[in-house]
Formats: sequence, C-alpha cells, structure tokens
Amino acid sequence: MARRALILIEGGSNMPRYVQAAQHLDLHPITLSADPTRHEYLAAENTEAIHVDTNNLDALIHECSRLGAAYDIAGITSATELTYATVGKLCRHFDLPGPNPTSIERCCDKFVQRQLLAEAGIPIPAYRLATDATEVESSAANIGLPVVLKPAVGVGSSGVRLCRNVDELAEHITYLLGGKHIWRSSPRILVEEFAQGPHYWTEMMGDEVIGIGTADFGPPPHFVYDQWTFPVRLTDVEHERITDVSLSCLRALGLGWGPTNIEFRWTNRGPVIIEVNPRLSGSPGPEVVQAACGVDLLTEHIKLVIGDEWNLCKSHSQTGAARFLVADRDGILDRIDGVSGATAIPGVVEVKLRVEPKTPIVRKGDFGDCIGNVIAASSNRALTEAILQRAVDSISWSITSFPTSGEHEQIGASPPPVATQTGDEKG
Repeated sequence: MARRALILIEGGSNMPRYVQAAQHLDLHPITLSADPTRHEYLAAENTEAIHVDTNNLDALIHECSRLGAAYDIAGITSATELTYATVGKLCRHFDLPGPNPTSIERCCDKFVQRQLLAEAGIPIPAYRLATDATEVESSAANIGLPVVLKPAVGVGSSGVRLCRNVDELAEHITYLLGGKHIWRSSPRILVEEFAQGPHYWTEMMGDEVIGIGTADFGPPPHFVYDQWTFPVRLTDVEHERITDVSLSCLRALGLGWGPTNIEFRWTNRGPVIIEVNPRLSGSPGPEVVQAACGVDLLTEHIKLVIGDEWNLCKSHSQTGAARFLVADRDGILDRIDGVSGATAIPGVVEVKLRVEPKTPIVRKGDFGDCIGNVIAASSNRALTEAILQRAVDSISWSITSFPTSGEHEQIGASPPPVATQTGDEKG
C-alpha cells in the first residue's frame, strides 16, 4: 500500500510545526518550493523537498500528479496566504478538501477585502487606494493624518507604516515607490485611517471562534509585535460583539473552511476590523493557543485537510503569552546567551531563536525584526507576565555594528522593540 503523503506548498513561520504534526499523524510531508534552500528547517527535519515553480499552477499539478504515482496524496495545504489560493485550486483539481480559491484571492487583496467588508456593513477604518504619490497625498488629506500606508498585497507588516505628519508621509511614499520596497504585485497602496484602541485577535477554525487574544506593540511608526496574550479577559458584551463581527467577516468574504485569523482595534465605535487573514496566526500564535487551552491548531487543520475528524475541545484553561525579542539596531549578532536558563524557569513553555550568532541584522520595521520569542503559561495573566519577564531578563545578546561605524554595542534582554496597528502575518 502506498504511503500517505501531505503536500506542503512553500514555507511560512508555522511550516516546521506543520511538518512535525504531519509526521505525528503518520503522514509523509513533502514540501514543494521555488527555492527549498531558503527553508532551513527542511534540512533539520530531514524531510523531502522538491524544487518547482510554485507560481505556476500547471507545474504544481504536474508535480503532484507525478508524486501521486508513488504516494497516496492525503491532502495539500500551505502555512501562508501567499500560496493558499493556489492550494485551493490544487485541491479542487485533485478532488481533495480545501479552501475556496476565489474567496482566498479576494481576501488577500486588502483593497478588495475592505470593499467586501464595507458592503456588508462591517466596521473598518476609512480607506482609499492609491497608485502614485499624488494619489497617496490626496487620500491622506481626505482621511486626515495620522494614516497607515500599506501595500495592497503583502504579509508580515512589510512596507506598513504609521504616518503621523506630512514629513513621515513623504518619507514612506519615497520608500514604497522609490525602489526600496519589494512589491508582490503592481504597486498599489492602501491609505487607511489609524484606528486607535486596544488590539485583539480571534483564532477561528471553520465557523468556530476558538478564542480571543490581545497584542501589544512597540513604539511607532513601524508595526512590530512586542507581546501576544491568549485568551484575553473581556466583558460578556465585548466577547459577544467581537465574536459576532468575526462571523460576519467570514460570511462577507466567503470564508469558513479551515483556519482564519482576524485582527481588530477596539475603538469608540467598538471592534473595527484591521485585517482578516485566511490562515492560522503565524508562529508563535498556535503555540500560545496550545499552551493556554491544549488545542493543537496545526494538527487539527491537517486533520481537516486530509478529511479526518477534527477535535477543538479544550483540555485545560490557562493564560498563555509570547514575548518577542527584537534588536534595536543593525549589525552582526555576535552571541545570544541565557536561553537554557530561561527555558528552565517554571512556566516557560518555549524559548525559540529565529537567528543564529554571526547573522547580519538589518531591521525593516516588520515581523522579520524579531530575533526570537519566549512563551509562558500559568493560571493567570499576572503570573504569566512575571514568568515572561523573568525569562526575558535572563537572556542577553550583543550586536557589533557593521564595519562602516566600527562600534560594538552590548544589548540587554529587553531592548526597545521596533513597533503597531497590523501584523499582516502574525507571522
């Protein structure tokens, strides 16, 4: 009998855990990637990876058909929305469970997403679409500063910035349209009202809200996370309103199969949608959820993908949180110490580093600025915060400035993180 295989398209911050979860389900994970060498975890996990143009649907169909001769392909999925619509098309071609590709494509275009949410009467920030500097400036003037500029298609808060005055607006227009930003599509900029208030996120599977978390950020103007906490304590009214709006988003965007992550700001209008992501939150979101309530979202997603029965029942109730380690300057990471000590602290679930010593650090004001994270869980939020702080305080690192300056800087455990309103890939 042919071995059951799970086809994974490209990488993403959650993909190493998808690989591990597939193996635990006795599936053989096979990653299709335009550049498998970019994904270091593939070598670490000793898993099969195949080079293929993942932007070419016909090439993917051909490769999956070839693999089907040697394996029983149980399912096809991805950890990032950049390839999730393609996953939906592949699933339809091979008659496998999967997302609606049209709904995914519309959701991943932030302008189209905004239009559909507005048509459904769902609260969103005021917005305009611009393709050149004049249109950006005009849109910002109409909405009123401060505004958030973001690429209409993108992930990880790449190219997203809060512009509080005309100088910041001009500076970021130059960055986006001057050749520094790498566009995933034709240059289209979403100009949005800056919705102010506490930031919340819902984690959903199908049409079920698994829970609601909160996010804290570093200082503006960039948007880099400082901490995620799950679940967050809310009043019954707040919980009901966020749940109702989350379900309304699914209906408006034609979602409801598989995972969805939705981000809000609680403003004087109540919950205002910042982002609807047709996927799980990026790592360490699923790890925080599992630490808090025992639900392994990646495993349950894979069960859905392969047509097995899934289980979202919670096995315990704690407060989980992740604190991000963010460098406050560019240079070469010389060393990072204290990880083993932090890991040994009672209540610490995981200490994960995203970079190795001798890695160049070039901050861009997005999710890539995080060099690691610490996860903790306990019976209440105050204790979880205390555990996190103790763990973070025990970690230190040093960064040597690039040769042009020749400076050597010692960085402590809690440097000021780089930044706040959206995390296009909470991961």
